[in-house]
Amino acid sequence: MPHIDLPVEYPGIRSLFVYRPETAATLCHLAQVLLHDPHPTLSAGERELIASYVSNLNTCNFCTRSHSAIAKHQLGSNLALVKQVLADPETAPISNKLRALLRIAAKVQTGGKNVLTVDVEQARRQGATDIEIHDTVLIAAAFCMYNRYVDGLATWQPDDEAFYDKMGEQRTREGYKPTSINFTLTQELQKS
Repeated sequence: MPHIDLPVEYPGIRSLFVYRPETAATLCHLAQVLLHDPHPTLSAGERELIASYVSNLNTCNFCTRSHSAIAKHQLGSNLALVKQVLADPETAPISNKLRALLRIAAKVQTGGKNVLTVDVEQARRQGATDIEIHDTVLIAAAFCMYNRYVDGLATWQPDDEAFYDKMGEQRTREGYKPTSINFTLTQELQKS
């Protein structure tokens, strides 16, 4: 049960966007830039993996499932890879660079000052650039905020895997621009 009067027809962060559209536009724009817009070197799938991984560390069910589904679609429907990263990035079949970036993201999740020079140096040795390190830290920090926003107001979160899969397809296709977060997916699911 949400802590405040949120629209019950919209789950997770969507209900918060409907409740407070003035803040939704800025939060959507940040997600668009961090996760969907073209990036010099990190794929959208890799950036979604970082978001999903941090959300999983924060035990935010809605964000973990949402961004895992988006990552799956961004990575060629490779749900097995997403699950392996969430379970243990150290043994997942990912690049050493992405593994090093996920280590940094995990440090940010526990506290920004936990990222040490040695972590950054290790990521650089694996080929990470300054923008990749910067964006990893920012994605991790932003998802700590998004996760706490979703869970701090006890938003409604569906258990239907098909919901998350359809949302993953939609976000992969349309991104996070406020105009693309038009809530038609929720309305479509309610009709079925």
